[in-house]
Amino acid sequence: MFTGIVTDIGRVRAVSQTARDRRYEIETAWDTATLDLGASVSHAGCCLTVVETGPGWFAVEVSGETLSKTTLGDWVAGTRVNLERAAKLGDELGGHIVSGHVDGLGTVTAVTPEGGSHRLTVEAPAPLHRYIAAKGSITVDGVSLTVNTVEDREFGLNIIPHTWEATTLGALKAGDPVNLEIDMLARYLARWQETA
Repeated sequence: MFTGIVTDIGRVRAVSQTARDRRYEIETAWDTATLDLGASVSHAGCCLTVVETGPGWFAVEVSGETLSKTTLGDWVAGTRVNLERAAKLGDELGGHIVSGHVDGLGTVTAVTPEGGSHRLTVEAPAPLHRYIAAKGSITVDGVSLTVNTVEDREFGLNIIPHTWEATTLGALKAGDPVNLEIDMLARYLARWQETA
């Protein structure tokens, strides 16, 4: 489990195809000596397992299913990636409860400066848009955010300067795909209503 609070922007240093999957090596400012093999790390909102570590880098393997359902299939050497280590019991829950399971790909439709912040507008795919509510939580590329507005399939987010600079959100532009994870409570409530 994660909180959606990004603690480093990593960088893809190498991409290779293995017999089973695609392998990414990720450079990070973290002390990778404290990163165990088998640890879960959120990469742009996608939970992946650490399979190897070295000084200042670690490696993960990604299945074809994940590559087809997330932005990870577009990663190349040099791609910047929001990173978060798994939460531990007793950690501060600064964002919201995030599973690291991407529900779908959204598309940025507008990025507009608004005071010192930026207004980000994203279109969610159907039927995922039904689970997004104003003042609810959503994860965009691994970042826990509050939904400000919802209109049909589009939703608006206010990105404060700190988040704009401390995550990869500051590089987004109209037309870019983003990984979306809806709020876990919305997912279970929707399922309950479907079966009630």
